[in-house]
Amino acid sequence: MQLADRITTNPGIFNGKPIIRGMRFGVADVLGYLAAGMTFDEILADFPYLEREYIVAALEYAQNKVNHL
Repeated sequence: MQLADRITTNPGIFNGKPIIRGMRFGVADVLGYLAAGMTFDEILADFPYLEREYIVAALEYAQNKVNHL
């Protein structure tokens, strides 16, 4: 799946911040958990409705933003 299939933005949802598609789970939240030292497995255990690919997509999204893509 492509990044656009996993991450979305909509001005009317979550104040336009990027979220996991189909969920009100922010990319910033995923990044914050990782920055706090949580592993993928810990995040997935706390949020069983997420999938590993969503975490990877959040990281890819952040990388693209940093690179201005």
